[in-house]
Amino acid sequence: MKTLTLPLSDEEISALSAGDCVLLSGTVYTARDAAHKRIFALLDADMPLPFPLKDAFLYYTGPCPAPEGNAAGSCGPTTSARMEPYAPRLLDLGLRGMIGKGEMSEEVRKALIRRGGVYFAAIGGAGALYANTVKKSELVAFSDLLSEAVYRFEVEGFPAVVAIDSRGQSIYKR
Repeated sequence: MKTLTLPLSDEEISALSAGDCVLLSGTVYTARDAAHKRIFALLDADMPLPFPLKDAFLYYTGPCPAPEGNAAGSCGPTTSARMEPYAPRLLDLGLRGMIGKGEMSEEVRKALIRRGGVYFAAIGGAGALYANTVKKSELVAFSDLLSEAVYRFEVEGFPAVVAIDSRGQSIYKR
């Protein structure tokens, strides 16, 4: 098990291999389908984004409201394939990687190779476990989208698996 602090350097990303188990700490931004559409509308209009893409990691989740005393509610991963149309462009604009559930397309795999990024798989059905790794949560953008809004999470000990590494090796293609 590797313990990593986000953001990751080029060296840290290149040292990862598909299948590596990791514990992530640091900053991730949440974004699902609706948020991606809004992000792309801003990009297409040449408007600034509400958070920096450079070196960022997106977690494909829609967190439930936080219970009293917690930073976040249940926040398990959603199916990453729905974000495939957006991932290559975001990677080209500086995104370092994503966290989600399930296989991603060949186009995304090629973008990860081209940009030296990494895709982490999180455990489906483990939303309560992931909520416990969120130490701080802040609404960043699109509050009208409710759970699909963009949140900035500070996570500690977030378990994941390297699903596609920066060389394009995939746990789904073994």
